[in-house]
Amino acid sequence: MAAKIKIAVIGLKGLPAFGGAAAVGENIINELKSEFDFTVFSVASHTSLKTGNYNGVKQIVFKNHGTGGLNTLLYYIKSLLYCFFKQSFHLIHLHHAESGFITPFLRLKNPVIVTFHGVHKEKSPKFNSLQNKFFSWSEKQNVRWANQVISVSKPDTEFILKKYNKNITHIPNGITITNHPKNVKTGKDEYILFAAARVFEIKGLHILLQALHKIKFQGKLTVVGDIDQVPSYKQKILQLSIGLNIEYIGLIKEKNKLFNYVREAKLFIFPSLTEAMSMMLLEVVSQKTPVIASDIPSNKAILDDSQILFFENKNADDLADKIMFALNNPSPMEQRAENAYTHVVKSYTWQLIANTYKNIFNENLNQPSPKPTQPPTN
Repeated sequence: MAAKIKIAVIGLKGLPAFGGAAAVGENIINELKSEFDFTVFSVASHTSLKTGNYNGVKQIVFKNHGTGGLNTLLYYIKSLLYCFFKQSFHLIHLHHAESGFITPFLRLKNPVIVTFHGVHKEKSPKFNSLQNKFFSWSEKQNVRWANQVISVSKPDTEFILKKYNKNITHIPNGITITNHPKNVKTGKDEYILFAAARVFEIKGLHILLQALHKIKFQGKLTVVGDIDQVPSYKQKILQLSIGLNIEYIGLIKEKNKLFNYVREAKLFIFPSLTEAMSMMLLEVVSQKTPVIASDIPSNKAILDDSQILFFENKNADDLADKIMFALNNPSPMEQRAENAYTHVVKSYTWQLIANTYKNIFNENLNQPSPKPTQPPTN
């Protein structure tokens, strides 16, 4: 029996996964681990596990150095050095556009496949000016040096083509189909729900809170996610929370527990100002919960008006109107949720997506040339 192809996975930072990008990588690995020998590079800030095997996958856990940018920088450098000096691999699967500062070095030994979970179209409020410049430069190195670049977002593939004159591959995120019945409500504590792993400005929670004030919302809002990411934004959120009935749950890493909150919700509000392709949105749709979402291109690329209710991005007045409509028209909203579920089950299962990755891995195994595939135009 032939030995399995060895693939190093850099960028997930920890198994079991929490957060969208890590969940994407973990699902791909779980679908393909019988065919490939994966080693996942992680950091102690993102997993409670030690170096060893997790769910049939080898995990190397590096010591963490806080939780900020230095920790992430050292994580990528340690992963690079491990691949260069400690263990040989047939292929590297690298995640995140901003990881490109190590890609030219990885290419000296291995083919590199990179998955983008978003691109730097504008300056992120989460990072300072120097960090944003570095991330933009690093993204460019991935486009220049990787054997193949994959984007989870169709709009982002078009952005890369326009910015760098480079075609990249679009492979969407997926869902795992569960057997849970839709909305077996307890009836004890109805609420609308907002959820994000890390809550900062681009997730749009402030837009939701402004909308709820406009309609003098008397019901309950449940917020799931870490609101401590950006202290100034947290203060803004707490100020906007005055006068509303809000329960802040914090980050939920256990998927089944999170899904319980999703299934019990009357509505899920997804007000993100920008996204690549949201795992959270797909997962909510997989639970048949009615959704109101911002009309950003990444959302409209995967769902339409017959499947979720859209509001104008950044427009709290329009969101307020859509919340009132949804609360007063539960049957049309439930029909949209059924339509959305049928659509994603047909087109966005992990089995279909992982098979596409399998083909890409096999096609790139014998391409370790250190020459850039195509220089960017700017």
